[in-house]
Amino acid sequence: MSEKNFAQGITYKDCIGEIADCESEAVLHRLGFIATAPSQDYDLKYARLYWTIDPDTLFIQGTVTFYLQIVNATNLLFFDCSDTLSIDSIKYHGSQIVYHQLPGDILQVDLTNNLTEGSMDSLSISYHGIPVSTGFGSYQQTQVSGINNIWTLSEPYGAKDWWPCKQTLNDKIDSIDSFITIPVGNLAGTAGLLIKCDTEGSWVTMHWKHRYPIASYLIGISVTKYAAFSVFVPDGSDSIPILNYVFPDQLQYAEESVPSIISPFQLYSSLFGEYPFKKEKYGHMQFGWGGGEEHQTMSSMANFGYEIMVHELAHQWFGDKVTCGSWNDVWLNEGFATYLTGLCYENFSPQLYWPIWKSQTVGNIISQPNGSVFVDDTTSVDRIFSSRLSYKKGSYLLHMLRWKIGDSSFFKGIREYLNDPGLAYSYARTIDLKSHLESVSGMDLTSFFSEWFYGQGFPSYQLFWSQDKDNLVKLVLYQSTSDVTVPFFDLPVPVRFKSANDSTDLRFDLTSGGELFSAQLNFKADTAIIDPDFWLISGNNTVNKIAVSPQSFFIGIFPTITTDIISAQNFDLQPHSGSIRIYDMAGRLKEEKAFSFDLNQPLLNISLKNLAAGLYFLRIETEASSFTQRVLKY
Repeated sequence: MSEKNFAQGITYKDCIGEIADCESEAVLHRLGFIATAPSQDYDLKYARLYWTIDPDTLFIQGTVTFYLQIVNATNLLFFDCSDTLSIDSIKYHGSQIVYHQLPGDILQVDLTNNLTEGSMDSLSISYHGIPVSTGFGSYQQTQVSGINNIWTLSEPYGAKDWWPCKQTLNDKIDSIDSFITIPVGNLAGTAGLLIKCDTEGSWVTMHWKHRYPIASYLIGISVTKYAAFSVFVPDGSDSIPILNYVFPDQLQYAEESVPSIISPFQLYSSLFGEYPFKKEKYGHMQFGWGGGEEHQTMSSMANFGYEIMVHELAHQWFGDKVTCGSWNDVWLNEGFATYLTGLCYENFSPQLYWPIWKSQTVGNIISQPNGSVFVDDTTSVDRIFSSRLSYKKGSYLLHMLRWKIGDSSFFKGIREYLNDPGLAYSYARTIDLKSHLESVSGMDLTSFFSEWFYGQGFPSYQLFWSQDKDNLVKLVLYQSTSDVTVPFFDLPVPVRFKSANDSTDLRFDLTSGGELFSAQLNFKADTAIIDPDFWLISGNNTVNKIAVSPQSFFIGIFPTITTDIISAQNFDLQPHSGSIRIYDMAGRLKEEKAFSFDLNQPLLNISLKNLAAGLYFLRIETEASSFTQRVLKY
């Protein structure tokens, strides 16, 4: 598809905030207490899920049968289950057994015998109730165009609100069968392939079979009077179906919109490997909420906007095939899905929407001076699903990794991460991604992740440059940071030098503030631009071109906004001596000291610790010239 045709068919809209808001609001009232059951003694192998749901009634009835393998010998099993659900019975080997509802939504099952390590067993839990009303998500009834819709959204802690489960991020159910009984005239969407529909009287049971490992929160359902259609993604001599359950009055809109994800589908497959669930399907089920949710093989969708569709599709690789192993690492889901949205613009609209996406993403990240990609409070929904940090800064962490290690190593490392037998269809932590990228690149990325994943804030760059008659460029590059947790970001800095007719891009490996560099150009430059293509998270950058003559010298002052120390850098590396005077806004001399620059001492640190917060003028005078800079102490 040409960029012109792409731009005509797609309207750019930054939907990440909408997606994040949907996922955060869905759990807004659930995070007061998030204990999970002590379920480390067993490994879930299979689940048979029976649910009866009428979208006109906020209610659920179900039976969940688990097949499990014992990891540690035990006579107790624990599951996550809201105490608002009523347990009808728990059957073990055909007989009812004793259970207890413990504080923290924990269901304890007392077995009649001790289960030995390595043994296989099963039990069935029957229950009913009106799932807890959180005000959003979990299990909800909404109305769209006069028809009722019951839908679920369990991320991160809401699966237990509507079915007994194990919702820790360390054990996926290896496979499931879902049997959803609903009133005739409705459809129920969920994970896997639709095997058959059995009608009995005024009810129909839809049997969905899913033969891939799945996390509890990625099991989603949505029931209403849907219209259905499919589109197909060419895949060699075969094709992959995209099944769509949509609200009837939005059928035409959906039929016009959904085909636009065929090219992104093929792009993701080419970059990151085949669609992870290609033996089954991908799909959409519309639901009465905002944004979207990446339920495995069938995403819940508020609408069919381009960004929402490609974002949720990306999750099938990042979030569903490989799932974050802790909500501290939710960026492994959301940062990747956000970055893949950017990759769509890079590949299909490189001159129009790709620059816009990068510029707006960086602008949002630096709108506040602090915040880490690492989620330091997993009890806060706003923190987990921060669109600025988990989504956008997470996506740009990937973009900067790509800049640092190069395209070849970056994409190879990501593919190896996705295909790692210990991670594929399982869980991963940030250290796992780091290890794969280090392995393929040969680089130690410890400092990068310390600064950009755990650290907060971003750098600001100050560039001072000059060019002599032979077109030799000399420059000094300074860095200040927006948050004290990271005193320096160690990352190559791209600079473009240009004139009306010529341009060249250079890369400077800045390892400390105030470094002097030189570069030979073959033209006379009139402009220098820091990071013109938005490879970095940075903000408030400044560029100053300095005229250098034998009678003058150049001094750069950095930073100009500080709590204490500012530095003066000698640009021409020639010996100079003189005085430094600091004046307040009323012109009163506050401090004065002598200084000298020589070849061994090109950098001078100046302390403002004895001065009150405020605006000052710093004046440097030498035997040949003078220089004045306004500085702010806060």
